[in-house]
Parts: sequence; structure tokens; C-alpha cells
Amino acid sequence: MPRRNRPGRGRPDSGERPDAGAVSGWARSESGPDGDWLVRTVPGSQAAKTYRCPGCDHEIRPGVPHLVVWPADETGGVADRRHWHRPCWEARARRRPNRRW
Repeated sequence: MPRRNRPGRGRPDSGERPDAGAVSGWARSESGPDGDWLVRTVPGSQAAKTYRCPGCDHEIRPGVPHLVVWPADETGGVADRRHWHRPCWEARARRRPNRRW
């Protein structure tokens, strides 16, 4: 049986305020000892550029699935986003911040 669309749910014209997930491309919120974050998964098929992971200081090459993370309370936008390897993001509380010498 086909799925029914529910009128007005999450649509901008319904009078509801879109949540952060709708605005940021389906981000989820995470809370930790280091604050509140919005986290979006980037599948390998959509990873088209090279980024540097702040957790390990290694490159995230095109085609590699990873996470995009930014502060939940920040209104800055794109400049505040950081691309992380998933294991690096999950281990951020167990390691010291990485410094470039």
C-alpha cells in the first residue's frame, strides 16, 4: 500500500518552524561534555572534495564517508563546519586536541 503524505508536517508553508535537520540536510543533534553539536553524515558518493579531519589531522579524500559537525548554538553557518572521520569524532573525548607543529 502506498504511503500517505500527511499535510502540513514539516513543510514551510504549514506555519511550523523547520527544525535544524531540515535546514542543514538532515543533521542530528548530539550532546557531550564538549557542548551541543549538529552532526550530518556524508556518504562516500557525495564526498567530492578533500578535507582535513581536526581529530587526526589527516586528509579525508573524495569518496570517503565522513561527518560534518558544527556547534548547535552557533548562527555562523558554513564557516563553523568541520569535516571529521567518524571514529575520530566518536573518540574526541578520549584524546588530546591535535596540534600542527
